[in-house]
Amino acid sequence: MAHEELHLNLRNLTSEDYDQLRVLMDSIYDDIGGAWPRDTIKALVAQFPDGQICIEDSGELVAVALTVSVEYDRFSNPHTYDDLILRNQKILHNPKGDSLYGLDVFIHPEYRGYRLGRRLYEARKELCRSMNLRGILAGGRIPSYFKYSDQYSPEEYIQRVSRREIYDPILTFQLSNDFQVTRLMHKYLPEDQKSLGYATLLEWRNILYTPPQAVLKTKKTQVRMGAVQWQMREFGSVEEVLRQVEYFVDALSNYKSDFALFPEFFNAPLMGLTDQIDQTRAIRFLAGFTEQFRDQMSEMAVSYNINIITGSMPILVDDRVYNVSYLCHRDGRVDEQMKIHITPHERRDWVIEGGDLFNVFETDAGRVAIMICYDIEFPELGRMAAEEDVDIICVPFWTDTKNGYLRVRHCAQARAIENECYVVITGSVGNLPKVENLDVQYAQSSVFSPSDFAFPHDAVMAETTPNTEMIMFSDLDLEKLKLVRNEGSVTNLKDRRREIYRFQ
Repeated sequence: MAHEELHLNLRNLTSEDYDQLRVLMDSIYDDIGGAWPRDTIKALVAQFPDGQICIEDSGELVAVALTVSVEYDRFSNPHTYDDLILRNQKILHNPKGDSLYGLDVFIHPEYRGYRLGRRLYEARKELCRSMNLRGILAGGRIPSYFKYSDQYSPEEYIQRVSRREIYDPILTFQLSNDFQVTRLMHKYLPEDQKSLGYATLLEWRNILYTPPQAVLKTKKTQVRMGAVQWQMREFGSVEEVLRQVEYFVDALSNYKSDFALFPEFFNAPLMGLTDQIDQTRAIRFLAGFTEQFRDQMSEMAVSYNINIITGSMPILVDDRVYNVSYLCHRDGRVDEQMKIHITPHERRDWVIEGGDLFNVFETDAGRVAIMICYDIEFPELGRMAAEEDVDIICVPFWTDTKNGYLRVRHCAQARAIENECYVVITGSVGNLPKVENLDVQYAQSSVFSPSDFAFPHDAVMAETTPNTEMIMFSDLDLEKLKLVRNEGSVTNLKDRRREIYRFQ
């Protein structure tokens, strides 16, 4: 049949379709009993109308998917077809079930080159997502097994089908539609002579499934990220800096932002209040204010109902200088992340040391990691964060030249792509002639995403005007991260070859 002659329509099955459905089922399942009785189909349509999906061509039924709702814990374990088909050929349907069960998908033989089965499967997946169910289960016949039963065990046969060494009309199709074989079932349908009674238990997991819980405990999936591209300027006191900080926090909060991200060493102008001849003394002078900044920015986080990532500041621990960022949660908690990798400049001029602990923090708006400037240039940290299911990597940075900035930018974008997460970078701009080693700044703050169809074509969610003080917003969809990690054009995290990532 020529494709230009088709007039396909995807819709829900009705009881009036039974006569056409019976003819179709009888022709396809002539070896295992043919069509179900009219009353069986009528009851199925009445109990679960959304689950019965069909495709018609100019009014003729050509493809059907029949579905029920079941309890996952019951049917993710071994079972038989008779566990679904009750007395008088009534089909088990649990309206309170947490999963779909695919009873059948059958296509008119003349329409098997048009991928109608894929359309039905996609419609079934959308139904699963819309109902917030755990996934789709199915008992899959292996009708070509009888041809190979004298050569391979059922387990070997399944492995060879999965490697595409053997074609099985049902299992090959299921695997190509993202179903996973979770176990082999014996005596699933004893009359199925072609499968010798065997079947695979198949599962498609709904990665967007959210277990039922109280509304107030539901985690956000739509997150508004706010960042400050900070203008370096002379300040006469700590209070002046904190007033400027609060101004930005207030502005970001007014726009309902979930986060406020500040740059690395944003309070460095305060070093201008002390002697610049000895840089190690100047950085220790600045470290004397860090506790005050942490406490007051934590208070702002609670008052303005916004999570604040405090850029970074020097801190003294046991008379050693570190570079630390704080995550001030809006519920009052405070987490800290020390910079791990210290630049030659920090080591040489300020004698700063690197921290030894790296964390991913749970917030009310996603899982967040903080990598301070140079840290983003080391892919190992990004991969560690990905192993902990990070959603957003925040990068407060300070760079003086464009080539320094581009190192941060390009590495940040690489981390977003390879770890399938969002990466936000923000820096400072302007001149600071009275502070040694911080006299010029270059920044263009940005938000990067994975590179796939669900995201902008250049994988840049938002960016500021270079070298201009301003705030930046970007709305981040955390559900898209789940989709790209499992169903993207490429799946970097899933496709890693860990077994060869070492020298012999």
